Amino acid sequence: MTLEPRKSPVQARSAATVEALRIAAVQLLVADGLDRCTTTRIAERAGASVGTLYQYYPNRDALLAAALEEHLDGVAGAVERACRAQRGEGASAMASALVTSFLTAKLRDPRKSRALYGIAREHGGQALIARLRARATTAVAQMLASAPEPRFEDCSVTAAIAIGVLSGSAQSIMEGTAPQDFGARLEGELIRLLTGYFGARG
Repeated sequence: MTLEPRKSPVQARSAATVEALRIAAVQLLVADGLDRCTTTRIAERAGASVGTLYQYYPNRDALLAAALEEHLDGVAGAVERACRAQRGEGASAMASALVTSFLTAKLRDPRKSRALYGIAREHGGQALIARLRARATTAVAQMLASAPEPRFEDCSVTAAIAIGVLSGSAQSIMEGTAPQDFGARLEGELIRLLTGYFGARG
């Protein structure tokens, strides 16, 4: 089964239709689960015909894969923007911006993130996650390389560990395995953790 879109929208109207289909797919996935997230219901919710949906996506799974990619791209993009803005700053500012940007993008809508995470394995998610995690790691490494002090021995390794910590923490919330007060304290604790980690990497 192919997960590739049939074609990309060119005109603004077509782009709006594709976006409406993606939004509808995620809304149905969150509200009713994967089994009831059918192409017919997606098209109806988006205000489009099933034929229109099939112009852009060969099947439901390709549409869900596109929605997942859009979500993950948003997380990577948020990290990239935050890291560019903090180049040349100190460890505390870097850690704070990184943590806040990642968690805000990842957990802005926990139900959406949880639903998309739940289908990731069957919808090309592992490859997408690896690719977009590499983007985020590169952005963090470039930010760390710009630090006035201390100089990092290997910015790429430090960045990969930082992204791993953030991803694992967010995943525990989405899986529901975190302690009860974990979410409320998460941002502050991660900022404290990465500030110390970045500051000690001399």
